[in-house]
Amino acid sequence: MKNSSKINGSPHQSVALAGHQQRLAGGSSIKAHSMASLVPSVGEDLDAFHVRNTYAQLEVSGVKGDGYEEGVERTRAARTRVASSVNNSPNTSGGADTSGSVEDGNSSSSHSRPQRTKSQMLADAAVADENEKKRELDPKEIQVLGSLDRYGFFSVPSHDRLMLLPSQPLAKPLPFSPAAAASVSASAPSPSPTQTSGNASATPKTLSALPVVLTPPKESARIAKWGRMLIPHERDEGGNVQGWRVRPNKAGKLRRRVYKGIPDRWRAAAWEVLMTAYSSAATGGDDGRGRPYVGSVPVETTLRQTTSTSAVSGGVKEVQITERQYRDCLEKPSEYDIQIDLDVPRTISGHIMFRTRYGAGQRSLFHVLHSFSLRCETCGYVQGMGPIAACLLSYMSPSLAYTSLVRLHDAYELHTVFSPGFPGLLEAIYVQECLTKATMPGVYAAFQKHMISTTSYATKWYITLFANSVPFQTQLRLWDVFLLEGYDIFIAVALAIVWVYRDHITSAAANFETVLSLLSGFFVPEDEDQLLGWIEKLLGDPRVRSAMRGWRSEWRELVKQGKEGTALL
Repeated sequence: MKNSSKINGSPHQSVALAGHQQRLAGGSSIKAHSMASLVPSVGEDLDAFHVRNTYAQLEVSGVKGDGYEEGVERTRAARTRVASSVNNSPNTSGGADTSGSVEDGNSSSSHSRPQRTKSQMLADAAVADENEKKRELDPKEIQVLGSLDRYGFFSVPSHDRLMLLPSQPLAKPLPFSPAAAASVSASAPSPSPTQTSGNASATPKTLSALPVVLTPPKESARIAKWGRMLIPHERDEGGNVQGWRVRPNKAGKLRRRVYKGIPDRWRAAAWEVLMTAYSSAATGGDDGRGRPYVGSVPVETTLRQTTSTSAVSGGVKEVQITERQYRDCLEKPSEYDIQIDLDVPRTISGHIMFRTRYGAGQRSLFHVLHSFSLRCETCGYVQGMGPIAACLLSYMSPSLAYTSLVRLHDAYELHTVFSPGFPGLLEAIYVQECLTKATMPGVYAAFQKHMISTTSYATKWYITLFANSVPFQTQLRLWDVFLLEGYDIFIAVALAIVWVYRDHITSAAANFETVLSLLSGFFVPEDEDQLLGWIEKLLGDPRVRSAMRGWRSEWRELVKQGKEGTALL
């Protein structure tokens, strides 16, 4: 029997695998990989194993031109046509050979190797060697780097349905009235269509291209402020910070600074602080009594937890536990591997980290989604997880990105959003509709008149956390607030968009097609600060948050009674 760690007779034998095992999570990512990764598990679909094995093998060698070239496809075509030297490991388990071109281990030396196809030779040529990371960048690669924006995206000249989200309507707050909110329920009569009004004399403005991404003018000052606000809580033997917390005398400034935008240099650390604090609060804080809240955790509770030494210590332990779970899951098959592989190359492919097929970014994305698909049998994997994981990977190692997904799933209740039937998404939509009915009755009536369901335009907003609906820099600022305030932020963003376009929605010229097309666009805020300020005022109103909790409880009661089917538009 041949050594299963040998890669088609090349020098990449057990030495390469040993180097792969020593690879830490801060790099391209898998901290450890055993021989089990190179043979199918009992009962594993061979196509799925071929996918998993390809990513595991390429984690050892890497690919050429990572970030600069498109790369070579290996897993979408038939296995017999894409096999290359990187995945021609003989099957030591006695199962079927997944490479399609590997000689049987007992074959005689007189048997010749089948002639390799052009696809196989291209795949072989794309495998990196030991000199790939040592060589100097060539002029073409330097030119590519120079074309990136500050977040690592290539310059994109245009985008389908780029809609300018004007700032002028956001100067006026949402007219929330507790009395109006109290009158809103599933059984309450809907507003009369005669209430609809509006002026659509101005057509919604579209853009031909995304605006140039600029460094915020106060970025340097904010970097210094965050540097004074966050302090290391714990370090490892090498002096690396294992946990951060907020200085107690600065906690009162945290919410305002989050809404102003976390400096990019501090975003990874700040996100870790917010997720640790929110997770601790969501599970009952230091006393561990379990989740005591309906919907989002009160922001005051989260702010207190950001200064708690016990919460941060618990967060460090949680990271250590989930990192082990992440590595363990890499050795197990997932029924979703083929679908994950299909989705990986089309997930924010405009970013240099995820551009190259099977490059470090795509491998990390596959591994994180693979492991996470095994975390919850109910959720498994859904396509909306990809953009979320990719954004996390832009700021943290794969193992920490996995930990963050676990926290979003458990503490931020994305479990309910990703579960079959998307119950959490429907609950958010119900709250959005109740808020719309209470504050914009004419808009609500227009939706009814044109038979426009909220699910028809808002589903992608809630599943991807607006990852595919606003520019990346706007998404980051929304996520800054999300990690502090909870899922209510996305209901507020949805309300902001509807509020901005309310005159167009209620116009006499509006119809099903024009309204749905408008709300299905890609929204570019004219002024991000104005948008975030509007959301801050809305979520900072305790009357609004109380009403939102009430509507969540109302929705859950409707679900128990089986009446939710008639409660939505």
